[in-house]
Amino acid sequence: MARLTSSRLAAGVWHGELAGRPPERLMATHLGRALEGLQVDRHESGASLHLPVPADMVSDGVQTCLIADAGTGETVASFTLVAGQPLAEDLRAEVETLRAEMELLKSILRRMGGAG
Repeated sequence: MARLTSSRLAAGVWHGELAGRPPERLMATHLGRALEGLQVDRHESGASLHLPVPADMVSDGVQTCLIADAGTGETVASFTLVAGQPLAEDLRAEVETLRAEMELLKSILRRMGGAG
C-alpha cells in the first residue's frame, strides 16, 4: 500500500507525494462529499497527487480532506486546514497558559535563589 511521504499547499492547490503502489482509483472527500479535480500522476516510485482546494472548504475552524482508495474506502492521505476566529482564540488561550506557567517558574526560581 502507498503511504504519504510529503505534502504542501501552494496557491490553493494541495500537493502530496505517495511512495509505493497507489490504488488504481483514488477519491477526495470533505465532510463526506466527493471533491472534483484530484489529479494523480503515477511514476516508478509512487504517485504525485494534486487537488485544487474548493473555496467552500476554506472557512473558520478545522477542515479535513481525505484521499482514499475508491474501491475500499481506505484512507491513503489527508490534509487539514485550520483558520479563522476559533484558531485565534485557541492560540490566545495557549499563550496565556504559557505566560502563567512562566510566572510560576520565575517565582519558584526566585525563592530557590533567595534561599541559598
